Amino acid sequence: MSTITERVQEDMTAAAKAREQQRLATLRLVLDALKKASKEKREELDTESEIAVLQRERKRRAEAAEAYRAGGREERAVAEEAEAALIDSYLPEQMPDEELDELVSGALAESGVTSIKEMGKLMGAVMAKVGARADGKRVSAMVREKLQALEAGPKE
Repeated sequence: MSTITERVQEDMTAAAKAREQQRLATLRLVLDALKKASKEKREELDTESEIAVLQRERKRRAEAAEAYRAGGREERAVAEEAEAALIDSYLPEQMPDEELDELVSGALAESGVTSIKEMGKLMGAVMAKVGARADGKRVSAMVREKLQALEAGPKE
């Protein structure tokens, strides 16, 4: 099985042949990030490390899109979102909300967390199970929602 880095290189070659400049530019940035991480580690990246690099790059694009949109630069925001979508295509498929909800509920029951002050403990437990299959922001929102409901519920 080929690594994500190899797939990016192959897709870069295909994009260059097809003269897809925007796709090529994005893939170059992704490949550079992967190679830089590999160089910093002083070894080939394993799949988990490659996914972590891609998630970081995707998050950067999403944050840049938000900033551009807030600054009234819609065309740049759309370009950043397109780059994020391209990076998404190399990441594992995201977990459905129902499955994530079940995992969060299960982790909440197992951990014994009772207040939002212990959110970090619950986040750690959930993220260990979820891995790369759900964005941290999404997990955080669901964990926060469950803990707020738990705190608000029994106080009648």
